[in-house]
Amino acid sequence: MARKEAVAQLRQILVRRRDALRKALAGDLSSLKELRQQTSGDMMDAAMDSAQDEISSQLAEVESRELAHIDVALERMRQGDYGSCEGCGHGIPLARLQALPYATMCITCQREAEKNGDTIGSGAKQMFDFGLDSDVSSGDVEIDIS
Repeated sequence: MARKEAVAQLRQILVRRRDALRKALAGDLSSLKELRQQTSGDMMDAAMDSAQDEISSQLAEVESRELAHIDVALERMRQGDYGSCEGCGHGIPLARLQALPYATMCITCQREAEKNGDTIGSGAKQMFDFGLDSDVSSGDVEIDIS
């Protein structure tokens, strides 16, 4: 498959994921508002509501970050910069883009950026600075499924 065709398929994947995240975030935010409006009967209910509110908030934050990365990737496609590394300027291998369609750096530059404490490409950082003191990772979110 030609790179141009692969990029077109990746664009479709990104658009579908973006739309799904937007719907999920809209639902998450409305759920948070409902939780805040409900008054709980006792301390245990209040604690459970608070814990659920925190989990929902953290998940919404993670989804917001992914949405930001997707928006950057789609903008790079529009500008014709998609698939070129923000670090070295070389092409990002198609296998990497298929694994992570919103990648803005090749593996080598990404590893170097992570060593220096930069976890996302500069384009995404400039366009979507959430002003957060710390990053939330999947390890920060605890979910009790019992």
